[in-house]
Amino acid sequence: MSLLLLGLNHNSADLSIRERVAFTPEKLPQALRELQGLCVGSEVSILSTCNRTELLVAFDSEPAPVDEVIKNWLAQFHRLDVGELEPSLYVYRDEAAVRHLMHVASGLDSLVLGEPQILGQLKSAFALAQESGTVGGALNRLHQRVFASAKRVRSETAIGENPVSVAYAAVDLAGRIYESFASVSVLLVGAGETIELVGRHLRQAGAVNITIANRTLDRGLALSEKLSAEVCVLGDLPEVLPRVDIVVSSTASQLPIIGKGQVETALRKRRHKPMLFVDIAVPRDVEPEVAELQDVYLYTVDDLREIVDQNMAQRETEADKAKLILDEEVQNYVLSLRADASKELITRFRERAQQTAQDELERARRELESGKAVEDVLETLARGLTNKLIHWPSQGLRSIAQDDLEQLQTAAQLLGLEDY
Repeated sequence: MSLLLLGLNHNSADLSIRERVAFTPEKLPQALRELQGLCVGSEVSILSTCNRTELLVAFDSEPAPVDEVIKNWLAQFHRLDVGELEPSLYVYRDEAAVRHLMHVASGLDSLVLGEPQILGQLKSAFALAQESGTVGGALNRLHQRVFASAKRVRSETAIGENPVSVAYAAVDLAGRIYESFASVSVLLVGAGETIELVGRHLRQAGAVNITIANRTLDRGLALSEKLSAEVCVLGDLPEVLPRVDIVVSSTASQLPIIGKGQVETALRKRRHKPMLFVDIAVPRDVEPEVAELQDVYLYTVDDLREIVDQNMAQRETEADKAKLILDEEVQNYVLSLRADASKELITRFRERAQQTAQDELERARRELESGKAVEDVLETLARGLTNKLIHWPSQGLRSIAQDDLEQLQTAAQLLGLEDY
């Protein structure tokens, strides 16, 4: 089997190129069939995300110019000029393709090192190729090995354990202070992308009581529907603050939204039950003086970035461990393919030997039925069987001797003639 992987990603191509080469879910089945049709007998799958588009093709024997054919097809499918696309493309073959695919599945080739979402995306891409009928035994076996290698990286390293996004770090920080999100109330101030990510992470972590406060009610309502949260406007903060335990804020305000006086009032109403403030806005949404109050924990975006930087350094260390694991997985996969190739050869060799024996045995039976002496028949059987079984090996040995005498020693070992 010959493998070819052709694609582009966030490292090789700008967003303006990546978005034009991305396959929509509706067009992927058609693209898979067209790509398979370029080479008869091939198996194909396509991985297409916001950060990468990669075409994987397996052949019994790779046609010489197939990478050029695939490049031209990719450009044509997306109505692009191949000259515009080509500088962003990379091509991996055989063992290099296996290694790249394992790195992708394990998050080692992601924009955010170690992120786990790519494995799910890869599994979905493979499932779609299965539904479209464009993969067979070769790519099925490869993908199962790739999935297993990614699982091994997750279980034997800590590459995905430490958050490396500010939004996730905010939730992780809160989780270290509160044992359970189910028993606390959370206030999200703002309705932008960062706050939405924080809300999604909180929901996944078990938070059930979430309120969104935003300058405009419409924007807040739109996000509250996504997160199944309550909503209020910023003017309601004095009434809402006493009821919440965690406040995460990220707005575009040029002045603080939450002042020391507001928090002091809230604490009195809470009978000084502690509050956690995570301010990830720039400029800050929470007055710095709030940190002076007892029973208040205030963290800023700089605190979170320090955590993110530390966690990224830890992930890079774990990535080095992951690469060693994947090197081993690649070699094991390549060795398994070689072992399978030898099994097929051995099976064919055995079948031919059995057929030769059967032919000679049938001839011997006919000679016995015609009245020929048993001793003569047995001698003819042994001689004929020996000559036919050693004919092709003998031819091969003569050819090897003419080309490379060193290979003759290897052939001797193969034939069990170590003393040659």
